[in-house]
Amino acid sequence: MVMYWGQNSYGEVGSQLNLASYCQDSTNDIIVLAFLSVFFDSSSGLPDVNFAGSCGGSYFEGTNLLQCPQIAEDIVTCQNNGKKIFLSLGGATGSYGFESDSQAETFAATLWDLFGGGWSNTRPFGDAVVDGFDLDIEGGSSTGYSAFVTALRSYYADYTDKDMYISGAPQCPMPDAFLNDAMVNSYFDFYFVQFFNNYCGMDQWSDTETTNFNFDAWDSFAKTVSYNTDVRVYLGVAASSTAAGTGYVTIDTLNEAAAQLMSTYSSFGGIMMCFAYTYSGTHLRRTITFPEMV
Repeated sequence: MVMYWGQNSYGEVGSQLNLASYCQDSTNDIIVLAFLSVFFDSSSGLPDVNFAGSCGGSYFEGTNLLQCPQIAEDIVTCQNNGKKIFLSLGGATGSYGFESDSQAETFAATLWDLFGGGWSNTRPFGDAVVDGFDLDIEGGSSTGYSAFVTALRSYYADYTDKDMYISGAPQCPMPDAFLNDAMVNSYFDFYFVQFFNNYCGMDQWSDTETTNFNFDAWDSFAKTVSYNTDVRVYLGVAASSTAAGTGYVTIDTLNEAAAQLMSTYSSFGGIMMCFAYTYSGTHLRRTITFPEMV
């Protein structure tokens, strides 16, 4: 189970609990922090992060880069509870992208020092080290992302403290406008495919007629075209009716779909939910009842 966190998607003050609260839920395996929304801030050249109201820290001097001590503490708590914490780059809004492979490779080094196993005096999460990076690229161009992933992998290879991962969150229409080249030419561990806000979304699924729903195409892509032919494909869904414009389905429909997809497609990796939220102080859980996956 993968959950995106950080953007207070329910739209009410306090509708998102702190990160550590979601790590108490045994059903969550990966929590993705959303988003690093600016790659190169005009004031400092460093990236910017935006976690809605969930980072109340100050900015590093001379930058627009937030210090997030509570998130840093929560990352360690989550990791001690066996959860993986990824940082997502991009999102539906923001200022991001590369002009060249060289710029992308340099940015990989910057991220490694700011959030990974490197060193910098401007680390938003202090000594906490994320477990991976996620590419949710929904604008700009496809330039540089393959080089970026490959460069990050080179840092991973020399890092012995723990395993590190890279995921992508493409839209369900194929080929993805921004990540297709990177997925074909560089190594991803997971695809968190967004089956919402698109004509091929979960609202098109049924157990007897797939219509525009295209998990079958993603399964084929993963096993025959993707650079990593063992990559896992996740069913990305909206966690509530307010978390997406279209594509939301009830938990009963999601249970039925997940069981059918897991039994049919060997690339099926699990469920991705966007976003975590609460209502009236009560954490709304989504319980998936299909058999445990390897």
